[in-house]
Amino acid sequence: MTETLAVGMLGYRFMGKAHSNALARLPMFFPDAPEVSREVLIGRDETALSEAADRFGFERTATDWREVVDEVDVLYNLGPNHLHPEPSMAALEAGTHVLCEKPLAPTLEEAVRMREAAAGSDAIAGTAFNYRFLPAIRYAKGLIEDGELGEIHHVRGRYLQDWLVDPEAPWAWRLDEELAGSGTLGDLGAHTLDLAEFLVGEVAGGIERVSGQLRTFVDERPVLDEDGETEEYRQVTVDDAYTAQAAFENGAVGTFEASRFATGHKNDHTIEIHGSKGSLRFSLERLNELELYREGNRGYETILVTDETDPYVDRWWPPGHVLGWEHTFVHENYEFLSSVAAGEAFSPSFSEACRVQRLLEAIQRSDERDEWITLDDV
Repeated sequence: MTETLAVGMLGYRFMGKAHSNALARLPMFFPDAPEVSREVLIGRDETALSEAADRFGFERTATDWREVVDEVDVLYNLGPNHLHPEPSMAALEAGTHVLCEKPLAPTLEEAVRMREAAAGSDAIAGTAFNYRFLPAIRYAKGLIEDGELGEIHHVRGRYLQDWLVDPEAPWAWRLDEELAGSGTLGDLGAHTLDLAEFLVGEVAGGIERVSGQLRTFVDERPVLDEDGETEEYRQVTVDDAYTAQAAFENGAVGTFEASRFATGHKNDHTIEIHGSKGSLRFSLERLNELELYREGNRGYETILVTDETDPYVDRWWPPGHVLGWEHTFVHENYEFLSSVAAGEAFSPSFSEACRVQRLLEAIQRSDERDEWITLDDV
């Protein structure tokens, strides 16, 4: 391993900005993190790519990932979902470490290939489920595994947004099955399903079977030109919302949903878990807080998870000085790059992400067949 890790980043928009910000923050707040050089930013639009590279601090740009995938130590694959498989597998074959955004792939078949590529490589392969790295989520996981909630009975998860409520909201790649694989289910549901099993898996086991429903509310959307005028209308080929029921190994009941049509919700990712001795509730829109009910109490208490003893918080500000969404990426990058430097496996791995992909596939099959689907049959 070189002393400084050379990073190549595929993608420079939303996730590119988030991860670039994280890399820039690491030396200041996590001085024990491996040193990195932001070596090359990869994309198609040379003008936009050059501007982004200047803002994000990358030394150079490339318009073909094939030309640079073996020239860097780490590849951040942050492109649209259909670009996850091929560059990631090529990087792993070249011995380049990979952090790939979620969902792992558009389809389960491709996710399995990516998992196998990771298993056959000496390089570290990680998946960017950033919400695992929230202090409140880590604190909640500790409570559950310490038995504070007792036997787990209910796991509820929802992820609500409203950016597609307007039927004239423009078409985007996330609305195309070939590019995205699925819609709200893969984009938002993947986060919820991963977080649910991450939190309760050691206590309740994994999800064994699911029953799902998918719905598309607007069948076509406008494609806009550079002036914001409508050029044409293009079909929406993915779901706008999903709901699912799930059965866990220990008999716990799971209820999950997500929508891009939930008016008034901007980024409401809520997890609620009920056990025989207590319950907890978390919302991403209040991400520094955890609502906790303990046995014997008359109701929930709100815990501000910003003490120095809480996960990651000692690296930031004094108690009560809250963290934000972007800090999840700093924590995630710290853990991933530290794993790379130490030559140790990173979690969530491609194998764990493939497990989430199997859950997504099972929910889709359930909707198509109108029946419960067992994970072992997927």
